Amino acid sequence: MTDTKVKLGVISDTHLDDYDEKMKKSLADHFSDVDMILHAGDMVDLKVLKIFGDKDVRAVCGNMDPYAIREKYPEHLLLEIKGFRFLLIHGWGSPQGLEDKIAAKFKNVDCVVYGHTHKPANHVRDGILFFNPGSAADRSFNSSSTIGILEIDKEIKGRIIKI
Repeated sequence: MTDTKVKLGVISDTHLDDYDEKMKKSLADHFSDVDMILHAGDMVDLKVLKIFGDKDVRAVCGNMDPYAIREKYPEHLLLEIKGFRFLLIHGWGSPQGLEDKIAAKFKNVDCVVYGHTHKPANHVRDGILFFNPGSAADRSFNSSSTIGILEIDKEIKGRIIKI
């Protein structure tokens, strides 16, 4: 990546079993100018990735993903972008205390991008930005559907977007 600002589209817990035109339209404006898309798991079907067209997508598998996705995508991924270390992970077990479990298992990262809880998060804890875009297609809880944007320059800034 270059010396300019890098913009990431962040999405998780799509829980879609096919390509979804409505989802594509709702993401078109928000992700049109991103350099990369991070998907934090629970895609449920690989066809969902067609929503992103030819964008560079990095993804991990989630607890609801079938074998075909688990075979193709890891449970976690470490990325370095503009000198910052990112952990992309879905999460596991009870959503309660998930950040504690991730922090105990993974060290030396600047930003943790995770999913699983369906609840957006965008806060710094012990010098690490914990960022959860929430669920892009929440069908199991009564919360809103959300996605996120991370902008990386001299620091990492995140924002949650209601769709």
